[in-house]
Amino acid sequence: MTRSIAERQIDARIGGRLREARLLRGITQERLADAVGLTFQQVQKYEKGANRIGASRLFKFSRILEVPPSFFFDNMPEELAAAAPAGLGEAEMEDIRHDPMSKRETLELVRAYYKIAEPAVRKRLFELVKAMVAPGEPTLEH
Repeated sequence: MTRSIAERQIDARIGGRLREARLLRGITQERLADAVGLTFQQVQKYEKGANRIGASRLFKFSRILEVPPSFFFDNMPEELAAAAPAGLGEAEMEDIRHDPMSKRETLELVRAYYKIAEPAVRKRLFELVKAMVAPGEPTLEH
């Protein structure tokens, strides 16, 4: 059975969240694959959205990565959540794949940031980075 564009986009989004959770935990694809009884190539395919993750396997991933199953669906773009194929194509899938929040560099930076034990130092670093953003550039406020 051929997957629709919307289904492929959802699979890519869930795979990206799998990758994000894995990297935030500092777990390699090989280690995750061993824990679930897969090859690292299968984990790669899941992370890229090339293969759909079944519910029982997604549950196993959530247990191993210590995230709730809902983590994989959190912040799902409304267009994907509604599975509305109108207007969604390969360009939108590329946007999901190239989301800066799914890049290794971003995840490593976040992990390093939260390893800073002193909250005041973290706050100063956060303010410094925000100050370095070019005027008029959008920032994410927390």
